[in-house]
Amino acid sequence: MSGLKVEIVGVDALTPDDWALWASIQAAEPDLISPYFRPDFTRIAAQVCPGAAVAVFRRGTETVGFFPHQRRGGTMQPLAAPMNDYHGIIARTVDRPSLDEAAVLLNAPRLTVGGWVGDGEVGQSRRTVQVQLPDCDYDAWYAERRKTHAKFFKDKERARRSMEAELGPIRVERGLRDPGLLDQLIALKRDQYRRTGRHDIFACGWTADLLHRLMAQPEGGLGASMAGLWAGDRLCAMEYSMHAGDQYHFWFPGYLPELARCSPGILLSMDTMQMAGAAGYRTFDFGFEGEHYKKYFCNAERWVREAVILRPGLGASVSQAAVGMLNVAGSGRGERLRNSVRRRWAAIEACEVTPMARARGAVAAAQAALAKVSRPSHA
Repeated sequence: MSGLKVEIVGVDALTPDDWALWASIQAAEPDLISPYFRPDFTRIAAQVCPGAAVAVFRRGTETVGFFPHQRRGGTMQPLAAPMNDYHGIIARTVDRPSLDEAAVLLNAPRLTVGGWVGDGEVGQSRRTVQVQLPDCDYDAWYAERRKTHAKFFKDKERARRSMEAELGPIRVERGLRDPGLLDQLIALKRDQYRRTGRHDIFACGWTADLLHRLMAQPEGGLGASMAGLWAGDRLCAMEYSMHAGDQYHFWFPGYLPELARCSPGILLSMDTMQMAGAAGYRTFDFGFEGEHYKKYFCNAERWVREAVILRPGLGASVSQAAVGMLNVAGSGRGERLRNSVRRRWAAIEACEVTPMARARGAVAAAQAALAKVSRPSHA
């Protein structure tokens, strides 16, 4: 961190030389390989994300790094949060400050990150999972996975036969850029958020605009597109993904709930990997672990950091004291409650740009988190 200074500028203030440096760093650093780190993503996201800016890291007169972000009051978040699965400082490893050091340099009252790539001690580690296709060979991957997890994949083969028998032949298309199809997926996701009690990240508007803008980009470089699975003439599952180089990031999946027994979303992911592997894609990123099927699919992992970093003071002290009291009273429930509420709040704060909208979301999130945490104790 020695000698580093930070200047906060608008995205449109970056020069062609800045963008060229950014691209060269991103291409040279293996841990910045995700499409989220590409200059194109920041340029497009800045067009729709409220409060977009870039922290430029300099040592003397030399620019050494960039951190695209957005502001929500006193909170600094990665640009396009909560949509941004990976984030951090775009800098060469030798020049890159840790998360702890970056928080000091950025000097925000509150820094919230959920998928920080790079060193750090503050916060906690989280795992993301990937499928690595050997030599882009889907068949080799499937043969190994089916041997290792025979029951799971035999079940999916039966599900495919069952859906075809019930609805008709299965057809999968990828590389779709139909805005109407994306609107259908967004409507499906919003219904899912309502049913599961999660915050509707598309209610704010700008998040949907981001997906549309990314998908509207011409072929080449950073891309975004959709895949769809039809059985007979019925659209059963859709998935929105972002891709660049040999990286394919599955982003927003959706399927018809009444067909859950046939696993149409899982079948779509499998067929998409087969088709995209043949087109030269090697790594398929499924984001954070959690959904059960990912443990059967994925053969690689990455570790990132999640943290909320506050300036030292009363706010942070009171928060820690409250969690400690809840832990004593509820055998660990305080920490679980804090993690659940923190993640829900991070999404609400990122999406909603008015105090009233954030307040409504916070009340709903707190109620849902309390209900979730209390269920195991009743059992």
